[in-house]
Amino acid sequence: MKVLLTNDVSKLGWLGDVVDVADGYARNYLFPQGLAKPATDTNIKAIAKTRAQRAEQRQLEREQIEKVVQAVNGAEVVIAAAVNELGHLFGSVAKHDIARNLRDQGFEVADDAVVLDEHIKQVGTYSIGLLFADELKATVSVVVVPEGVDAEAFKAAQKEAAQKPVEESVAEPEAQAEKPQQ
Repeated sequence: MKVLLTNDVSKLGWLGDVVDVADGYARNYLFPQGLAKPATDTNIKAIAKTRAQRAEQRQLEREQIEKVVQAVNGAEVVIAAAVNELGHLFGSVAKHDIARNLRDQGFEVADDAVVLDEHIKQVGTYSIGLLFADELKATVSVVVVPEGVDAEAFKAAQKEAAQKPVEESVAEPEAQAEKPQQ
């Protein structure tokens, strides 16, 4: 059945689009919810003005979202959490924690914009994606630190620890080379 959308419907279309849907979907969901009307010539002509206004509104919203994406891309989120001696969190860091921290920094980020497969349960630095619209993505750095520890000191210690095994692995072959052969 061909229907004319009277509102934007996720994963189906925008206001004013004529789409083909199953009869039951149209009768039982779209029509009762006021999301669509039968696709007749009079209905299509009646909604033309509203469609143009909505397209302009969507364009303005997209421009605003693009500005937010540019501003938030590369931002750093520092979250202090209670941890045990192994660095495991008592609890976890979830989407809403990251979004709240970004909002506190002045960025307009909704909780559902944060793409997090599973909660963060250990201290460290994580690269987390943000999905604002279909193609508008950003990446932020999330640093989870133990409570009472300075974030900069923690990052410096973490960077030093990451470089230490590399230095040791370079020093080992040199030490073995210096040993006399028996």
